Amino acid sequence: MVEPVHFEIRIPSCTTDGLSVQEQLIGFMDLFEYSMRDIFAMRLSLEEAITNAIRHGNRLDPDKTVQVLCRIDSTQMEVVVTDQGEGFNPETVPDPTLEEFIERPSGRGLMLMRAYLSVCEYGDGGRQITMVRHRNSLLPIVQD
Repeated sequence: MVEPVHFEIRIPSCTTDGLSVQEQLIGFMDLFEYSMRDIFAMRLSLEEAITNAIRHGNRLDPDKTVQVLCRIDSTQMEVVVTDQGEGFNPETVPDPTLEEFIERPSGRGLMLMRAYLSVCEYGDGGRQITMVRHRNSLLPIVQD
């Protein structure tokens, strides 16, 4: 049996460093033998959250950092990503499935994270996101 992992790192506002952290976290999922479905869901969510923190939160400011905290065990993976930006209100992000926003190249990440994660909560004025994926989750549930 693998012991639970607690991992914390602070990275500069650099997408290359963000990708490296994402791969470390996916490595923990491999260690715990999470399903490919769980790994896909977390990879998508991690990329979105970390990239958003770097690009939109910190605005690629080299003097700002992104903190990533991960707790993983055999039942779930929890990741908290915190940036040093001004924050935002996730409720004001337009629904990308509405006709007037369907052609926009951005704005789908929040919707995807909410669909793939067991928990997707914002805190600290939108500077922090807490993501939880329960092992063998059936999410996303797709309606025909």
